[in-house]
Amino acid sequence: MIEKKTVCQIVDEWLEGKDYFLVEVTISPDDKIVVEIDHKEGVWIEDCVELSRYIESKLNREEEDYELEVGSAGIGQPFKVLQQYINHVGKEVEVLTRDGRKLGGVLKEADDRHFVVTVQKKVKEEGAKRPKMVDEDLTLKYDEIKYTKYLISFK
Repeated sequence: MIEKKTVCQIVDEWLEGKDYFLVEVTISPDDKIVVEIDHKEGVWIEDCVELSRYIESKLNREEEDYELEVGSAGIGQPFKVLQQYINHVGKEVEVLTRDGRKLGGVLKEADDRHFVVTVQKKVKEEGAKRPKMVDEDLTLKYDEIKYTKYLISFK
């Protein structure tokens, strides 16, 4: 079986000096290799083809047969690495917490410990007839959530 570590090293070599980053490498028991990459501006098919050929040039099909798929992380898929959070700062995201709350808001900041989402909530101020919407920053740790993903809007 082809080692995940080996494929990751090959991908890292190809990524060197490029603005792309590795999201995930998965290898099934029957040697189907799936490599997901991402880029702040999106992933170009030509670059996926180039990476695929680079990986194939480094692996020997005579030793072990495999199936290879190289693609982008997918726009509607949950974030898997910190760089995806960083790239989406300032954009609308959807967060599902471990306790089942679904939050929609703007990703304000992200680092390796936590991230901040600005959500709107209704607050009725004393003496006011109606509640008004106010922004609230929620700081969440990665282990408190099930997923975060980019919220696609067609407004």
